[in-house]
Amino acid sequence: MRLGLFLFPASIDSFISSTKEAAAAGFATIWTPQIFGLDALTCIALAGREVPGIEFGTAVIPTYPRHPAVLAQEALTTQQATGGRLTLGIGLSHKVVIEGMYGLSFDRPAVHMREYLSILMPLMRGESVKVKGESFTYRGNVQITDTPPPKLMIAALAPVMLKIAGALTDGTILWMTGPATVADHIIPAMEAGAKEANRPTPAAVVGLPVCLTNDVEGARDRASKEFAIYGQLPSYRAVLDREGAAGPADIGLIGDEKAIEAGVKRIAAAGATELCASVFGSAEEQERTRAYLATLV
Repeated sequence: MRLGLFLFPASIDSFISSTKEAAAAGFATIWTPQIFGLDALTCIALAGREVPGIEFGTAVIPTYPRHPAVLAQEALTTQQATGGRLTLGIGLSHKVVIEGMYGLSFDRPAVHMREYLSILMPLMRGESVKVKGESFTYRGNVQITDTPPPKLMIAALAPVMLKIAGALTDGTILWMTGPATVADHIIPAMEAGAKEANRPTPAAVVGLPVCLTNDVEGARDRASKEFAIYGQLPSYRAVLDREGAAGPADIGLIGDEKAIEAGVKRIAAAGATELCASVFGSAEEQERTRAYLATLV
């Protein structure tokens, strides 16, 4: 199992600096979200021009506000800038965001995702498409040549979305999903989709909060506050409940070196192909955590 890091870019300079440190430490991948700050693909394109070797991924870019043809252009541009080191992670986001903030309909999400992929994937392969769908229509191609398509993963937690991930994509990117749920729910559902499509089971990237600390209760309290929203959003609440976790503090890897190593091993044994660590805590704890994770690479 590979080890990667979540980075939440406060500035382009800090993102590039942190990427250089992660590459030097031997981490496999830098994952960055598309939320309400800096644009993820722009940050990755800039860092990729300066930092060789390390791979990059978006975790994740919401689909509803972005036409798949436009995202195909952006992704291929970033893929070219990084020399082919991009994994494009996309996801539905959440009803409260899509309807509450963007004013778009969150209806029929699985149909939306299949339709989105039917445009995005062939365009990134250099093919022409002619699709008229419920949400998106596109007729044409994307004229970016000599650039291989990036890997494509989707954020999938529910059975239908996991089958789509298994049947069509390079895998799923998870968040707040524990090892029992990965082993008993995520992997089997993806395997079912892959089997129907006569494909090997795709990858599963597991994102979790991680804190190496001597103050376990204090770190758990910080995790409960810092990640509180993920205990409330329905999709994450469902996988927390499946894991038997009251909240994010119960799902994170929190404790001393032995506790962190044991947690990493549980994630690997569950079938994950990569652990993406969202390092949190005090500045000292974050530095200790990254340094220790680097010894496990």
